[in-house]
Amino acid sequence: MSDHAAPGKLEILPVTGLPEFRPGDDLTGAIAAAARWLRSGDIVVVTSKIVSKVEGQLIGVPADKQARDEARRRWVLDEAVRVLARKARTLITENRLGIVQAASGVDASNVAGNEIALLPADPDASALALRNGLRERLGVEVAVVVTDTMGRAWRIGQTDVAIGASGLEVLHRYAGTIDPQGNELEVTEVAVADEVAAAADLVKGKLSGVPVAVVRGLRIGENPGVARDLVRPVAEDLFRLGTAEAIEQGRREAVLLRRSIRAFDDTPVDEAALRRAVSAALTAPAPHHTHPVRFVHLADRARRKQLLDTMREAWRADLRGDGMPEERIDRRVRRGDLLYGATEIVLPFLVRDGAHDYPDERRAEAERVMFTVAAGGAVQGLLVALAAEGLGSCWVSSTIFCAPVVREVLELPASWEPLGAVAIGHPADGPLTPRVPADPGELLVIK
Repeated sequence: MSDHAAPGKLEILPVTGLPEFRPGDDLTGAIAAAARWLRSGDIVVVTSKIVSKVEGQLIGVPADKQARDEARRRWVLDEAVRVLARKARTLITENRLGIVQAASGVDASNVAGNEIALLPADPDASALALRNGLRERLGVEVAVVVTDTMGRAWRIGQTDVAIGASGLEVLHRYAGTIDPQGNELEVTEVAVADEVAAAADLVKGKLSGVPVAVVRGLRIGENPGVARDLVRPVAEDLFRLGTAEAIEQGRREAVLLRRSIRAFDDTPVDEAALRRAVSAALTAPAPHHTHPVRFVHLADRARRKQLLDTMREAWRADLRGDGMPEERIDRRVRRGDLLYGATEIVLPFLVRDGAHDYPDERRAEAERVMFTVAAGGAVQGLLVALAAEGLGSCWVSSTIFCAPVVREVLELPASWEPLGAVAIGHPADGPLTPRVPADPGELLVIK
């Protein structure tokens, strides 16, 4: 920024005394009244949130925390042109403005508990309107930058960047110039508007209630542009993996992420993510071009509790029949309470439709094993696919030991063979982390 600033004369001034803005409020008038000291050549830096508010970009949502979060996630997808990356619950999207950022810029901070805020519909136009309005009100020729907060690839932390601009040289190109050591600069470009946005945020902050600041002493430049000039087209993204590399990396990471999760937080499980995982699991190989696996999602909470309660009583009866003391029965049954704490439960079943009916027992047994292995592959595929979606899971065998009970409560055909239960949810101890693969040692036999 030094090439644009007068020597030793760069100031960053907060604009205080601004009201809490609502749709339809006069933003230009409020800034003009609070900053009558504005001079020509100043750069007025405005947080996009107040622009969104006055322009009516607030969306009413339920005040309930979970319902509000679900509504926000729907709007994230509605505002996205495409999803570029997914990490656990975080989505990196290209939004309608062409900006690549987390969650399409949809925000739930600094708004009422029953609202969320979208970005301004056209931040460059908003910046121009504010600039023209301040000229009319105060007779000054200023530049305007509208900002939003973003993360950056390969860097921790967030900073403000320009999403709207008017009257400012947003990008200064040094290509063809000579540095003090005599080297010709070939590709250096400075995102001046982003530097201005970050500098202004030093006096604005996120909790101070100061949404506007003024940068003084910086030359506006001879070639004013708009913030859209700073958006790199997705096709020119230097950090995206090629398709083959991304698929291969995703496969490796998903397998290493999979581990048994026995405690979940209260974050809802995205139904679309669950369906994607089941779809992936159903690609497991199967004999004779059959479809031998069915997955039952226990979405009905009342039926789910009925099944778990009935299974628990059946388990107690079995253990009593084995002569086990009640104290040991209680301890054993408590270990099975994992399913009660799961956010969602999916039950896999083996259905042997299409199996060949061999007359001799040797081939009949091989047929049974073949179908069982195929079903196991589908179950493992589900666990890995859930991990790829950032979801924790744990396979437990309980339904195998009380198959008639399961079929009766769920009203399923007698030919459906339970293959355990999969508890699903977001891990209580935070996002999944890849395991370090161990050497197979003696578990891998070489002949």
